[in-house]
Amino acid sequence: MHTWIYFTLLAAFMQAIRTAGQKQLSEHLGAMATTSVRYVYALPFAVCYLWWLLGFREQSLPELNASFLQYALIASVMQIIGTACLVAAFQYRNFAVATSLAKTEAIQVAIVGAVLFGATLSVLGWLSVIIGVVGVIIVSKVTFTVKDVLQNPGAGFGLASGLALAVTTLLIREASLALNTDLMISAAVTLVFMITVQSVVSLIYVYIKTPKQIKTMVVQWRLCLFVGVTSVLGSIGWFTGASYQNAAYVKALGQVEFFITLFLTYRVFKEKITVKEYVGMALIIASVVILLLWA
Repeated sequence: MHTWIYFTLLAAFMQAIRTAGQKQLSEHLGAMATTSVRYVYALPFAVCYLWWLLGFREQSLPELNASFLQYALIASVMQIIGTACLVAAFQYRNFAVATSLAKTEAIQVAIVGAVLFGATLSVLGWLSVIIGVVGVIIVSKVTFTVKDVLQNPGAGFGLASGLALAVTTLLIREASLALNTDLMISAAVTLVFMITVQSVVSLIYVYIKTPKQIKTMVVQWRLCLFVGVTSVLGSIGWFTGASYQNAAYVKALGQVEFFITLFLTYRVFKEKITVKEYVGMALIIASVVILLLWA
């Protein structure tokens, strides 16, 4: 089993748990404050991970070149936008549906990657991605029409989140590769750099727009810490996986996150899982099998 598969599975598992934590946190904080928490509380752990990894791999910090800074800075902003859109979507759709809309990210990564970065997929690779996204759409119980997107803010926020996160993933890979060093090190450096930028930007925004929520971020420190830890573990998985493999394949495998999301939907938020959703799950399984065995 390749390294990218291990890290992607770690990312999918942690992201589903973190997203559940963010939904609970959004009951106390606004969209941007909830988004800020995942960066601010994750930063110390990301720095410790990089410090440990440098020692373990016996490497030194690589030089941050212009290409890296360009890709990483844009990715930082796009990820903030994507996360904020996802949190905002929770206000209009239930937990599984909001996440489903954002998971169109997989096909958006494949399309944007092919158009802008020349990251082409094999025929079976495209088949895997498409089947997986169809499975997510079926599970989501949402009609993906222009009318739905324009008239329902939840649908718009979910799809916008998918697009922003798709661009983020592609730029993370480009930033990491631009460092021309050990891929695990470059992924960790990219992670620390982006979380630092995102912490500063999001905190400034929250302080200007809703300063009282800074106090709430401290009062709710236990839930915030949970979101921060699961966030950094998930990010380590996504950043490292995307550094080793085509981002579209990483996101296609990451669809397994939806099984965890549905479990949380059923067990934690008491939302019923239907037969139609199980059909969608079967398609997601098929897409992962195609990806791992033949793509």
